[in-house]
Amino acid sequence: MFDSGIGGLTVLAALQRRLAAESTVYLGDTARVPYGTKSAEVVTRYALNNARFLAARNIKLLVVACNTASAVALPALQRECGLPVVGVIEPGARRAADASRTGRVGVIGTEGTVRSGAYLRALEAARSGLEVRQRPCPLFVPLAEEGWGDSPIAAEVARIYLEDWAPGIDVLILGCTHYPLLIPAIRTVLGTGVVLVDSASAVADAVAAELAGRDLAAPAGAGAEHAVFVTDVPGRFCEVGERFLGRVLGDVEQIDLGPG
Repeated sequence: MFDSGIGGLTVLAALQRRLAAESTVYLGDTARVPYGTKSAEVVTRYALNNARFLAARNIKLLVVACNTASAVALPALQRECGLPVVGVIEPGARRAADASRTGRVGVIGTEGTVRSGAYLRALEAARSGLEVRQRPCPLFVPLAEEGWGDSPIAAEVARIYLEDWAPGIDVLILGCTHYPLLIPAIRTVLGTGVVLVDSASAVADAVAAELAGRDLAAPAGAGAEHAVFVTDVPGRFCEVGERFLGRVLGDVEQIDLGPG
C-alpha cells in the first residue's frame, strides 16, 4: 500500500488487525507530501510511480491508502497495475450510505479529495438520493501530526469547520487518513449522535473480501512479514507514525523512486 506520507498508517493498522496472516509493504511518499494541494495530473503521476515500486516487490494486491490518490488516480492504477487495486473512497462511502438514517451525509477531506467529487460519485452509486455536504479541513492534518487531536486548539478548529453541520447530518465520512486522530475534537462539536466513518476498517473488510474472492488469502497462521519504505529521511516519519500505527514502527528504509 502507499500513501503520500504518514496518514495511511491508520489503514495499515486496520489491515494488520483484520488480516494478521498477510504480509504488507507500505510506502510513504514523504518527499512529495502533501498530495491534497496538487493537481490531479501530478498526483496520478506520483501514484503510478509508487505503484511500480510496490509491484516490483511481488505484491498480490495494491491498497491506495490515500484519499486524494484514490479520488483521482484509481482508474489509471487499475489500468496499469494488472492486479487488484483497492482505494479508500468506495469502501467508506458504502459504509456511510448504509449507516445513514436520514440520508444526510457529510464528507471532510483535503482540498484535492473534495474538489474531485469522488465521494459524491461513490455515495450516489451506493445509495441514490443522499444529501451530501462536503468541506475541506486542511488544518486537521498538522494537528494530527502534532498529536493534538484532543486539544482545545483542535476542538476550536473543529468547531469552526463543523459547527454549522451539527444539526444537519447523521453520518460524517473522515475522508483523510489523518482525521481519525481528530475524533475527540470532532466529537466535541457533533456529539455522539453522528456516526463517524473511518475508512480504514472498511478498507480492511474490502481487502479481505477481495483476497478471499480471488483465492489469494494467506493461510491462517502464515508468518507475516512487514516492510516500510519512505522517500525522505525517516526520522520524523518514525516519530509521528507511531501515533498513527499504534505501535513502534521498527525498521523504516529510505528509497529513491527516481523521476516521476
